[in-house]
Amino acid sequence: PCLQNAELGKRAPRWIRDNEVTMCMKCKEPFNALTRRRHHCRACGHVVCWKCSDYKAHLEYDGNKLNKVCKDCYHVIIGCTDSEEKKRKGILEIESAEVSGNSVICSFLQYMEKSKPWQKAWCVIPKQEALVLYMYGAPQDVKALATIPLLGYTVDDTPKSADLPHSFKLTQSKSVHSFAADNEELKQKWLKVIHLAVKGETPECQNE
Repeated sequence: PCLQNAELGKRAPRWIRDNEVTMCMKCKEPFNALTRRRHHCRACGHVVCWKCSDYKAHLEYDGNKLNKVCKDCYHVIIGCTDSEEKKRKGILEIESAEVSGNSVICSFLQYMEKSKPWQKAWCVIPKQEALVLYMYGAPQDVKALATIPLLGYTVDDTPKSADLPHSFKLTQSKSVHSFAADNEELKQKWLKVIHLAVKGETPECQNE
């Protein structure tokens, strides 16, 4: 049985056993032998990955000593609000829907890196960081797969392949990112924004 919020930190939780879970109970990242060690939240007893256990709170049942807790318990125990939480969030942790709703431009684009195959990505340039391109697997994903800080990139908008005529490329020394839009109009919208962003200028909103 889960402890109620009011009891968090006041009573020792029942610990979920390591072998009862295959993924972090907070961010759902799978555990594997190498990268993700399992940690227990000392307040709710859930098994979480290192990122989600990177919080500390004073727990009453342990003589008010500082203990490792998960993000959710941390907020309940210290009574922190959402806006403070956003400040703590890492750049990749911003939810796609939140960013898309307040973006300069967002749409699906085909994306290719180095010689990997093309893949579809939900691409967003958020208003609050209009010089960064966020890439998500899908519009509702809660975590970006990658971000590209656009400043200083060179834009090449001549398509290299007949299959993807509406493509363009961003290059900066060794890194090359190729994109392709579904049509020329969408490609031009993206280019309008990116041409400004690579020079460090804030682009106008393109979302109708």
